[in-house]
Amino acid sequence: MVFSSALIGLREGLEAALVVSILVAFLVKTDRRQALRYVWPGVAAAVVLSVAVGAILTYSTAQLSFEHQELLGGSLSIVAVGFVTAMIFWMRKASRHIAAELRGKMENALNVGPAAVLLLSFLAVGREGLETAVFFYSAVQTAQSDTIQPLIGFVVGIVLAVALAYLLYRGAVRFNLAKFFTVTGVLLVFVAAGVLGYGLHDLQEAGFLPGLTTLAFDASNVLPETSWYGALLKGVLNYSQQTTVVQAVAWVAYVVIVLPLFLKPTKKTVPAPAAAAVKE
Repeated sequence: MVFSSALIGLREGLEAALVVSILVAFLVKTDRRQALRYVWPGVAAAVVLSVAVGAILTYSTAQLSFEHQELLGGSLSIVAVGFVTAMIFWMRKASRHIAAELRGKMENALNVGPAAVLLLSFLAVGREGLETAVFFYSAVQTAQSDTIQPLIGFVVGIVLAVALAYLLYRGAVRFNLAKFFTVTGVLLVFVAAGVLGYGLHDLQEAGFLPGLTTLAFDASNVLPETSWYGALLKGVLNYSQQTTVVQAVAWVAYVVIVLPLFLKPTKKTVPAPAAAAVKE
């Protein structure tokens, strides 16, 4: 659970941090540093909103009945899977031109005024933050209301992302971001498949979907979640020792459909420089 949460935190955090780095680098390079005082409040507001949404989703649902908790948790888990899927495909496509697009948006915002700069910064970070909030709630549901492990994972991932983005911005490190997002994207496909399975299981427990007692397999004796290897699989791939047919079919179908599409070669246009749309 810590690993999968850290992976999502790293991906989301790095995307948001790279966006901020690109905006800051553009303002510094064009000698318009005075606009930075509008960027940081927008970033801070987005972070505060994301944390608030995550806290509300996680702790306010405790007042709901068990069925309603499972229904909400299952629904948001499926939404989170949609976010993950959209995220990995969007970054795979947008990484080639995201820097130029953000610079153009910032140029337009500067022409409009300070409020537009603040709003651009807020929206650029806020999308990633809100996605992370939904992921966090889904991770807590998967961890059976244990908020500590998902929280540790997300914090570690986000801290690493911010540090990495800063080093990229300063030119201290350089690496191929396209390959990084490809590798993490593959891992996230399996994480998302597990989240999808847990979400459907929650909907089964809520009585919204049938088949709760129809198991595809029961590995409680062979691969229990309480063992170190079972806990490792659960933390990395959201493994469940008792998996229903609905969960198993959904997991396999998701991986079989999404993974080949994600790994399918794309038509190359202009090669993207390794790691450093940040410095442009």
